[in-house]
Amino acid sequence: MGRRLIQLYTGLVLYGVSIALFVRADLGLDPWDVFHQGVSYLLSMKIGQVVILTGVLVLLLWIPLRQRPGLGTISNVIVLGLVADATLAVVSPVTSMTIRITLLISAVVMNALATALYIGAGFGAGPRDGLMTGLHARTGWSVRAIRTCIELSVLLIGWLLGGSIGVGTVFYALAIGPLIQLCLPWFVRLPARPTPA
Repeated sequence: MGRRLIQLYTGLVLYGVSIALFVRADLGLDPWDVFHQGVSYLLSMKIGQVVILTGVLVLLLWIPLRQRPGLGTISNVIVLGLVADATLAVVSPVTSMTIRITLLISAVVMNALATALYIGAGFGAGPRDGLMTGLHARTGWSVRAIRTCIELSVLLIGWLLGGSIGVGTVFYALAIGPLIQLCLPWFVRLPARPTPA
C-alpha cells in the first residue's frame, strides 16, 4: 500500500508540473489545458485553480453515471491544480525557442510518465477519465469516440475563450498515446503467473 501511495502522489505531482511546463513552453496546450487556460482568462483565475474547479464539476457528472471516486480521483482533483500553480510561480516565462521546445518535449514525456504512474497505482481514475469510462458504460459508445468528442469539445471551447493551440497541441495528440502505452507496463503490477505443476 505504501509503495502504491508513493507512486500515486509522484504521478500526480509530475502531472501538475507537466501542466506548468506546457504553459511556459507557450507552443500550444493539450485539449483539457486549452480549456483550463481559456476559462482562467474568462474568470481571471490561475490555471491551477481552474483545473481544481473543473475537476470538481466533472466529478458531479459522475453522479448520474453511477461512477465511484477513489482516493486517486479525489487526490487528482486537488493535487494537479496546486502543483501546476506552484510550479508556474517558480518557473518564469521564457523567450528562447530552444528552451521552449525543450519544455514542450519534457512536458509531454512527463505527462505520459505521470499518467502511467497514477493509473498503475490503482487508486481510481481521474475525474476526466472517469467521465469517459462512465459514458462508455452507460451508452455503449466506444471509448475512442467518447474521448474524441469530449476532447474536441473542450479544445474548441478553450480556443474560443483564448486558450493556446499550436504545434504543442498536435505533438501531444500524436505522442501521448504511444508514450503512455510504453510507460504503463513499468508501473502496473500484474498478477503473478501460477507456477507450472
